Amino acid sequence: MNRCPITYELCDGGQKYTQKGLKLLSRTLNNLNDFPYTPKEQIQLAAQFAAKLSIQGVQPKLSVKLNVKKEEFEIVEKGGRFILKPPHQTYDEVPQNEDLTMRLAKIVGIEVPFHGMLYNIDGSLSYFIKRFDRSGNQKIAVEDFSQLLEYTRDTKYESSMEKVVSVIEKHCTFPVIEKMKLFRLVIFNFLTGNEDMHLKNFTMIRREDKVELSPVYDLLNTTILLNSKEEIALPIRGKKSKLARRDLVDYFGLERLGLSEQILKNEFLKFSEALDQWKQLLTHSFLSEKMRSRYAELINIRWHRLNS
Repeated sequence: MNRCPITYELCDGGQKYTQKGLKLLSRTLNNLNDFPYTPKEQIQLAAQFAAKLSIQGVQPKLSVKLNVKKEEFEIVEKGGRFILKPPHQTYDEVPQNEDLTMRLAKIVGIEVPFHGMLYNIDGSLSYFIKRFDRSGNQKIAVEDFSQLLEYTRDTKYESSMEKVVSVIEKHCTFPVIEKMKLFRLVIFNFLTGNEDMHLKNFTMIRREDKVELSPVYDLLNTTILLNSKEEIALPIRGKKSKLARRDLVDYFGLERLGLSEQILKNEFLKFSEALDQWKQLLTHSFLSEKMRSRYAELINIRWHRLNS
């Protein structure tokens, strides 16, 4: 029996998606056809559209919208409500990895946009995520931290987490709340092996009368893909590896972010309570057994390091 790549729940009969998953895309959607391109074709199309689309990055991406009448996603130059990422040319199971990691984040209270996976014409899976910088036909004002700190795409790794904090202190309407969210994200990235959270992956969004951190995106366990020796993209106290509780909690949480011991205790309780849910979600994920095992082992090792 198939699992739905949008909800991870078991499908009826030989269906590829549950009705619940389809209704999350659109209340009137009853079926979803395969995306009519192979991963290779998607990558080629992403290269063709790269200069025209308002999405950028190293990983190939396509701007798509859901055509409910045709029951399929369509590639568009303008007006796309979703970003679609095909399987990576070099690294295995990237869509499955990113989709799972985003779900793990949601469990611990990190705000993530609606996302999931869809089947391609050859049976492979591509990852999709809904754009949070659109509301109807209106664009919502967002700026990434590379822009705010006047770094470039080429220098997005040449900053530090201390500078990320300074942006929050300068621009956010309620900086204490955003610092709590940042601490949670830093701990999450450490536990799940995301060592690629550079400046362009931090974004500020203006909602009504307040400025805050945007929903999180591009969360991926890069450590199990790259066998990276670094543990964080932007250093904390000058360190990118061999991070310990004294760096992440005592220094970054207590000293630099200025969070109270009770707040930090509550955050750790949140993660502790989530571990069983993470384990269950891993078993239901679309990762191979080998990747699941590596992912689970990394979480276990990192959790023990944080609590020793």
